[in-house]
Amino acid sequence: MKYKLISLAAACGFAAAPALAAPQHIAAAEPFEASVLTSGLNGPWDMVWGPDNFLWITERQGKSIARINPQTGERKELITFENAFAAPPHEGVLGLALAPDFLKRGSRNYVYTAYTYKTGEQEYARIVRLQYDAKAGKLGNEQVIIDRLPASHDHNAGRLRFGPDGKLYYTLGDQGRNQGSLYCQPIEAQRTSTAAEIAKQDYSSYVGSSLRLNADGSIPRDNPVINGVKSHMFTYGHRNPQGLVFVGNRLYSSEQGPSSDDEINILEAGGNYGWPNVSGFRDNQGYVYADYSAAPNCAGVKFDSNVIPAGVPTHKETEFSAPNYRDPVKTFYTVNSQYNFTDPKCGQMAYLCWPTIAPASIAYYPKNGKIEAWRNSLLVTSLKNGALYRVRLNEEGSQTQGDVAKYFKTENRYRMVVVSPDGGKIYVATDSVGNGTKADGTPINTMANPGSIIVFEYKP
Repeated sequence: MKYKLISLAAACGFAAAPALAAPQHIAAAEPFEASVLTSGLNGPWDMVWGPDNFLWITERQGKSIARINPQTGERKELITFENAFAAPPHEGVLGLALAPDFLKRGSRNYVYTAYTYKTGEQEYARIVRLQYDAKAGKLGNEQVIIDRLPASHDHNAGRLRFGPDGKLYYTLGDQGRNQGSLYCQPIEAQRTSTAAEIAKQDYSSYVGSSLRLNADGSIPRDNPVINGVKSHMFTYGHRNPQGLVFVGNRLYSSEQGPSSDDEINILEAGGNYGWPNVSGFRDNQGYVYADYSAAPNCAGVKFDSNVIPAGVPTHKETEFSAPNYRDPVKTFYTVNSQYNFTDPKCGQMAYLCWPTIAPASIAYYPKNGKIEAWRNSLLVTSLKNGALYRVRLNEEGSQTQGDVAKYFKTENRYRMVVVSPDGGKIYVATDSVGNGTKADGTPINTMANPGSIIVFEYKP
């Protein structure tokens, strides 16, 4: 498919992201040309650059894995999972990871993915291993490496990545509990595994965590011991951590907040990241933990994200204490306790005006990338704003630096970002459906480029 040009005025919104403190200097935006590489994808979710110099993607709603030529946009479907269960907005085929030796001489060419499925009315997720037949252009020989992971219609997280240690990392969300239609169900992101649960392969305690697995799905010998038990659990206390990227040996994660305080975290073995007791920093600012599930006659209480009804127990962030608690390194955005979350501009879709961006993925722009001003930065995609946010790192890659910059605003939901090997092109996959915002911040529910991959090419 030939490139189809989209409006650069819409595609390249170079203004700095709105900040709640005085903004620091941000380098001027470099020139880009924007084009649509391919469209008609059925819910693209994960995307990686393969050693064959092709884009490998999962299509959540299409229940498939495909391979896309980054020059022509030609799509080749590799496998469809007929037993996967797909429904908007969080179910279907999710994370994707290519084995570290993929396509190298002597490799068995393993590809890993995760998807949701149903047994009766109960929903689960599994991680499977596949083999790639390069001659046939197909994936097959599906082997389940871990099964019956918690899953739900909401907050499944689902990012899958290999680390430099050869281990497989996977994220799980809190399943959307204590909000929406599940507001009477308790959040269990602070619950950790018991020895009895692990012995019988009961992984229900993995809600709201990141996992670290051997490539065969077993528990690594050097995994952290958390509350006396060694399991697949690497960290816990997460809400919906959809982004994972290694910067050297450091594992960065982006996590979706509630009404404020999306997070960027560095995941450390055994760390507790506070949810639901803490969102963002432990500062008693705009976020208060309202435990609807503990309210008397919860079913008779009307749920509201920000106006907490009488009788619903609340907890200040500073009431929570844990020796392994970890603060985020960055938030989008922290607001004070007097912040008004009601904006008439968004009407019934008020959440689109809240001080969050709904980060869906995170990538690293390398120190030797073609765009000098972008070097050594994190790139974060926004579902709500249809934009790419850039966050600078210090020289060691151990901390974020200064304010954020916002790029490439379009009327889309940005699901996933990949940087080309030379750093000259930024590939962004968009959701097929959902709600987002125009340039003026007003809501939309029809995307400009649904189910597409947009290329932003640096043109100095």
